[in-house]
Amino acid sequence: MTLTDFIDRHYRHFNAAALREAAQAWRDLIDGGGQMLLTLAGAMSTAELGFSLAEMIRAGKVHAICATGANLEEDLFNLVAHDHYRRIPDWRGLTAEHEKDLERRGLNRVTDTCIPEAEAFRAVEAPLQELWRAADAAGERRLPHEYLYQLIRDRTLAHSYQIDPADSWLVAAAEADLRLFVPGWEDSTLGNVLVARQLSGDLGRPGPVLAGTEYMAELAEWYACTSTGRTVAELPDIDAVSGARSGEGPPPDPDGSPVGFFQIGGGIAGDFPICVVPMIRQDLRRWCPHWAYFCQISDSTTSYGSYSGAVPNEKITWGKLDVDTPKFVIESDATIVAPLVFGYVLGW
Repeated sequence: MTLTDFIDRHYRHFNAAALREAAQAWRDLIDGGGQMLLTLAGAMSTAELGFSLAEMIRAGKVHAICATGANLEEDLFNLVAHDHYRRIPDWRGLTAEHEKDLERRGLNRVTDTCIPEAEAFRAVEAPLQELWRAADAAGERRLPHEYLYQLIRDRTLAHSYQIDPADSWLVAAAEADLRLFVPGWEDSTLGNVLVARQLSGDLGRPGPVLAGTEYMAELAEWYACTSTGRTVAELPDIDAVSGARSGEGPPPDPDGSPVGFFQIGGGIAGDFPICVVPMIRQDLRRWCPHWAYFCQISDSTTSYGSYSGAVPNEKITWGKLDVDTPKFVIESDATIVAPLVFGYVLGW
């Protein structure tokens, strides 16, 4: 029995049914000529989601990714330092003294996994700083991920790879020149390194790395072009579009594709990209379609204004989704659920 057959036979109710229906709808979206943006929150890279996500990228099932700065760098850390990672099965039993010992040993814990500071952080930091310095000296500014793409494409760290690069989602993304958006990148180890180098005077300010607002501009152009076949400047004035408020708009452009949104976790990786639609429609006052599909994997509860736990219909009030947008919530652990969804979409 294939994985797809297993899910079709056994995943019939509750969260299992939500998983199957979301995966089926993803396949339908792609089969209908649509594209999918995937978001990565939490510690998915340290969880080695790259095993299945890299396959999704190579198979053309994921067309853009919005990730936290931590997920961006931690896939690369795992690529070059995997053999030095340490797993701690009984992590719930650690005392404060145990944690302090891990710090002294340069082991930074993420739940049951410790990332080695010297072999991971510092190994990537050195060649990355060379790229930053060269760009700074030339007066160039680029997006954070573009420097990591360059390290991969130049094979600068290839001699240090400790896993098969086919299992790295960042390598697959760089090879495919996948559109990547990393809002809040400064909230990451490498983001901290950049600021430290600026404070020390080694790099200038504002420096060689562009800020998050540039990602929103890039995202708006990608979404407009993908969903309508037009640039942002070519989108029609929303006030001139009859019924735009109710979700109607001009006939679909033959060069445009419906764009879905698959959200793992929440936080900035999820809220930043989904806001591109209301930004275009409400702030720029141009017409674009709503997201054509929405699914979220989350174990967060709806309380105290939680974004991660908010039900999809709340997003209708913000102009992100529409009434007829297919919506799914899988309330479970993404490290368990995401590979199953990916496998189903891939036809495993």
